[in-house]
Amino acid sequence: MAQPALKFSLNHMVCPRWSARQLIDTAAEMGIEAVELRNDVGENSIHDLDQARAAGRRARELGIEVLSINALYPFNAWNEERAAQAESLAQRVDAAGGRGLVLCPLVDAEHAAAVSEQRAGLERALTALDTILGRYDLQGFVEPLGFPISSLRTKAMAVEAIHDLGLNSRFSLVHDTFHHQGAGERDFFAEQTGLVHISGVEDPELGFEDMLDAHRYLVGERDRLDNVGQLKRLLANGYDGHVSFEPFAEEVHALADPVAALRRSMEFIQAGLER
Repeated sequence: MAQPALKFSLNHMVCPRWSARQLIDTAAEMGIEAVELRNDVGENSIHDLDQARAAGRRARELGIEVLSINALYPFNAWNEERAAQAESLAQRVDAAGGRGLVLCPLVDAEHAAAVSEQRAGLERALTALDTILGRYDLQGFVEPLGFPISSLRTKAMAVEAIHDLGLNSRFSLVHDTFHHQGAGERDFFAEQTGLVHISGVEDPELGFEDMLDAHRYLVGERDRLDNVGQLKRLLANGYDGHVSFEPFAEEVHALADPVAALRRSMEFIQAGLER
């Protein structure tokens, strides 16, 4: 049975050299109805409220939804500085008319913490973020990062903490196909997922635990992450949200025609889902 057409989104990482306005305009031209803005793409980042309001106005003019600003990092290393960053980012998401804030955990080889300490830090951050995000009626998109040195590597730990704190209405997961494979995680948690990030790894010599952001391309025929299979599983289990392109490879960022490459990737994914 054929899968329904995906609701694709453009994360600003598809082309960091674009301004936020160019990202939104490109989404509209491609017939894509949502974008993710970022605070880590240099001069094209959403640095302040004026930029956020301008992006939000343009998105509304073109009927584009702002899904998120990506991201608060490291959200689970909670302190006064992180609280101030979270408040500032929440204000920017609100000013842009966005749905939520992506939350990424600490990745640091020098940070050694027992699982109990990791869990305690996660719960402290979620509890504080519930108050901050709640002031603006925003969603927190928790994105476990599958690197071996990540302080929150699996979705299972995030789901358990969110559930135990009774914060399911405030927080949902980002299922990132790269990090899902990197963590070796088998469970999908489609019902707890609020956003999906996709990218492809092509190097046949690369072990999954050795994957880095620089290896993340658009999804195509050489993809080793089984993006199509992961999406099939998510859709079959009830996920009906957006699927956002998030490549980090410099080769993708330097493409002369990123729109054509994105269209090819969309066609490849949709054809795979229909098989």
